[in-house]
Amino acid sequence: MEHSKKIKFIMSLILLMFTLVACDINDIEDVTNLIEQFEDIAKDTKVNEEIVNVDGEMQVHFLDVGQGDSALIICPNGESILIDGGEKKYGDYIVDYLNKLGIEDIDVVIATHPHSDHIGGLITVFENFNIKSVYTPRVTHTTKTYEEFVLAVQNQDLKFKEVKAGQGLEIQGIETRFLGPVDTYGDDLNNWSAVIKINYKNTSFLFTGDAEIKSENDIISSDADIEATVLKIGHHGSDTSSGDDFLDMVNPKYAVISAGVDNKYGHPHRSILDKINNKGIKLYRTDLQGSIIAFSDGKDLTFTTD
Repeated sequence: MEHSKKIKFIMSLILLMFTLVACDINDIEDVTNLIEQFEDIAKDTKVNEEIVNVDGEMQVHFLDVGQGDSALIICPNGESILIDGGEKKYGDYIVDYLNKLGIEDIDVVIATHPHSDHIGGLITVFENFNIKSVYTPRVTHTTKTYEEFVLAVQNQDLKFKEVKAGQGLEIQGIETRFLGPVDTYGDDLNNWSAVIKINYKNTSFLFTGDAEIKSENDIISSDADIEATVLKIGHHGSDTSSGDDFLDMVNPKYAVISAGVDNKYGHPHRSILDKINNKGIKLYRTDLQGSIIAFSDGKDLTFTTD
């Protein structure tokens, strides 16, 4: 079935479901808005049949790890960056995903912060791949998952490289810069999140982990260049992130939300979806579309989804 037909078919089922439960007109309007968003992004989306590495192209894979975060960047020179790994149960999925892409070594792993829905799957990744470097903010946690993650890093004879705002990665062909954390945040682990911007020629991606509005405001105050073509929405679309000033300054054309289907937190929150829609940002969601891959030739972007 063609991608556009799949979208219309799924949306028709959703409309039927709402009709059967006798929903009110506001629910119907929400679904109608969702259909319009899907029809809009379909123009920039191609069917995910086979992923092929192309010279001069950067790929960004937003992996479907349920209520968690994980993103794989394949740089134009073939080097790879893995940002987070979802909960521990998704480790095998990520390993299989990387194997299918022919990845043998991972040049950089970034653990944005110590919460299990970001570092859990990385444990299995470290057990199955040669990792060249690992970056994380200078903050720890007391959970078993965090302890296992630290042990997995030590077993590769690696030491954590501290994420510092203003610094970048040593990868040829792209520009990278950590924008956060700018300050220290005590026990507020979300705001400790590593925030990194990656530029490939005229396209750029901003990854925010679970950084909340306090961290966003600190990044704004740092006078860093935060404008980006694609924004990975903070904290799975929670209303604790994506403040108006931050969204205005990033000014993305596309946004990606990584969240689990019917998650207990209600992510993404309605207020965030409304902000994105009102600003005319094209939205992709892992809970609705599965893994999402962006392809950049340095000038234009195309997307593919599950």
